[in-house]
Amino acid sequence: MLSGLRARLQRLLARVRRVERRELRDFRRWLEHTNNLLHLSVLVFVPLLIALVTYVSNASPALSFLLFPPLASGTYTLFSDPEGKYASPPKFVGGMTVGAVCGFLAIELSGVAGVNGGTAIGIQSVSALDAGLSIFLTGAVTWTLDLEEPTAFSTALLTLLTGGSRGEYVLSVMLSTAFVATAFYAWRELFYDRRAEYLYRTTQGDDHVLVPVRGDTADETAMFGARIAAAHDAGKVVLLDLVSESEIAEAEAGIRRDEDDGPGPEADAGETDPTTEAEEQVAGQAAMRLERLAGRIQTRVGVPCEVVVASGSGSPANVVLRTAQEANCDLVVTPYEERHGSLSPFVKSLFDDPIDVVAFRSVSGRTRWRRVLVAVARPGDNAHAMLDFAQRVSRATGTVSVCTCIDSESHRRRAESMLVNLVEPFDGTFETRVSRDSIQGFLSANAPSHDLVVVGASTDRTAASRFLAPPTFEKLRDVDCDVAIVHRGG
Repeated sequence: MLSGLRARLQRLLARVRRVERRELRDFRRWLEHTNNLLHLSVLVFVPLLIALVTYVSNASPALSFLLFPPLASGTYTLFSDPEGKYASPPKFVGGMTVGAVCGFLAIELSGVAGVNGGTAIGIQSVSALDAGLSIFLTGAVTWTLDLEEPTAFSTALLTLLTGGSRGEYVLSVMLSTAFVATAFYAWRELFYDRRAEYLYRTTQGDDHVLVPVRGDTADETAMFGARIAAAHDAGKVVLLDLVSESEIAEAEAGIRRDEDDGPGPEADAGETDPTTEAEEQVAGQAAMRLERLAGRIQTRVGVPCEVVVASGSGSPANVVLRTAQEANCDLVVTPYEERHGSLSPFVKSLFDDPIDVVAFRSVSGRTRWRRVLVAVARPGDNAHAMLDFAQRVSRATGTVSVCTCIDSESHRRRAESMLVNLVEPFDGTFETRVSRDSIQGFLSANAPSHDLVVVGASTDRTAASRFLAPPTFEKLRDVDCDVAIVHRGG
């Protein structure tokens, strides 16, 4: 009874761990969307920083509560758009401080001029001249010093309400904004600008590449997989050849014919099984072919290669996936295959598995790809994987162009912002393009000037969505360019 209870508890714990891993994986993929990351950062860092400044203000009567409205607004502006016009720590500190100083000067100047009277606000009296003069000075100084900051005008007006503690208010604005700006700068430099390193799984993995050697373009596909793996120091390539039962049967028939024509002494002694000998012969020939290919890859790309020969009986896709697991590979690069105008069952099975897969269609026979065009439909982890693979293949001397297509001109700004968010975390230079043309028309016109086109497999879309709008790669059969179709696993 105790053993049965223990077994049930173990199964329950295993199920909980699987759920936790799945939830963590989904959360990480959710964070790969830049907008989601920014929203979460705003929810975490803005309240935290304001709470810290409030705690300090409660301990020090020199800090006025009038500091917080512009500080909260400015902090939100920094974290919500860290690459925007106002996301500059010097401008943030300088603008708000200048605003406070201009408010202070406006009161002093009106006092020197002997102008009194104002509008009563609670127990405070604010002069209309002070208000207008503070805004004028703020606009003039921030314009001259290139410190245009919306919150500067807030601090300028709020300074008028500080009474005799105007000097302390100006100092508190400078110190508190410097604290927030330092925290923002650290967050942006140490995390946000390096989010690809921390959040995008392909930039940390996908360096052990399994290549099933199949079809007429196996050599080009293996070279493509090798260039992806070579981008990482720990990269390696595993070449897999599946030996079919028909090959073994043909070899066995040849062995039996030789035995019938003139049996050797080993055969007479009954020490050789024709089936075993045929399996060894076919496996040996396959291993020799793989070793020759591995030698060419190591010579030209410089990445370590391993060879594996497996039986192709049963489902070839299952054999590939099992081999990938046994060889500790996190990416499969396979030749593109079609059947009856759509993906072959072999490629479909790979796309259905939670492992990263690239289906490579070679039409040029090239083994180097310098000019790469990436077609992106939407942001997300699959788009990041496409950019990562494109950059790996093109290397530092190549060029990567990233494009997306829109239906109307009103969507252009949002599309441009999406492309900027996609390419910004990656090192290197990218060209971004937004077109009003259809994706098929755009790629047909521009693919010939590139060595490689990278598109998504659309496996993250629902079946109904794929039925209404077929995947992009299905529209590229006539494109005269190599094509890489990227599927991001779980």
